[in-house]
Amino acid sequence: MDQHDSCDKPRRSADQPGADASDADFLSSKGRETPSPTVHRNGSQPRSSIGGRTDDEQLLNRPASSDLVPTPWMPEQAAFTHDEPWRVLRIQGEFVHGINALAEVGAAVTVFGSARIKEPNPLYEDARKLGKLLADAGFAVITGGGPGIMEAANRGAFEAGGSSIGCNIQLPFEQAGNPYVNLSVDFRYFFVRKTMFVKFSDGFVIFPGGFGTLDEMFEALTLVQTRKINRFPILLYGTAYWKGLLDWVVDTVLESGAISPEDMNLLIVTDSLEEIRDAMVECYKKRCWDTWKRSVGASVDADPPGAPASALDPSKGDAE
Repeated sequence: MDQHDSCDKPRRSADQPGADASDADFLSSKGRETPSPTVHRNGSQPRSSIGGRTDDEQLLNRPASSDLVPTPWMPEQAAFTHDEPWRVLRIQGEFVHGINALAEVGAAVTVFGSARIKEPNPLYEDARKLGKLLADAGFAVITGGGPGIMEAANRGAFEAGGSSIGCNIQLPFEQAGNPYVNLSVDFRYFFVRKTMFVKFSDGFVIFPGGFGTLDEMFEALTLVQTRKINRFPILLYGTAYWKGLLDWVVDTVLESGAISPEDMNLLIVTDSLEEIRDAMVECYKKRCWDTWKRSVGASVDADPPGAPASALDPSKGDAE
């Protein structure tokens, strides 16, 4: 409710049918209604009464320079844009901007990997080939929009005439937009950008990479585990690169009971670009009923997707 609106109901005049003495108490000697004051829960006066200025005037006015000398740029006047309320509005606006920009995206796969792997590294060429394979299969290719593996995957899709999308992030180093996108969306906040990756993707492909790549992989696994997303394939490319990590996950994390086998039902590691493409197509058409059989979960005796309703072991409660 606006601060100038009154919460009181309209009052009846004294000569209206049904009017009584209590109604008349609100009338002045001239028969007009006495204005009721604006009620504020903290007892304060409306802001418009402060200094006789209206809210619109306070919004539109800007202070002059302290020495009254015309100055074209006054950075100190933007200090309020770094306060928490303004930051919350900027975050909200970034969500709206990202969703609007990507709302028409159909089938899509997001490719992650190191920004530091450049041409002619074989992994760069593999990511480029995968971008083409996915585009030819009907998928848009989404990346973080930067260099390295991201550029390579975008480049493959772009050169194949497919949809190549970059969701760029503002960073103090490394991240600059690559030229192989036909839709580029810029973000300030990692968590907004991550939401777009998950919301508009039908699966993730994870090439070798660093902390940022690992972050995206484990967040996707967490979302699958907690059923925030389902039937969401996560394919790791490069068995030699990922072997040490997966051995630790299986031999230590799983063995200690911290996760269940079903948590890795759609985590697949492969050296085949064609297998990645085929898995994405199969999951899109058949909800991964065949793909899960090649997953890390299946190799450690996980129940198939659909458990634990039909599972022999009802303790496996993390299954989809």
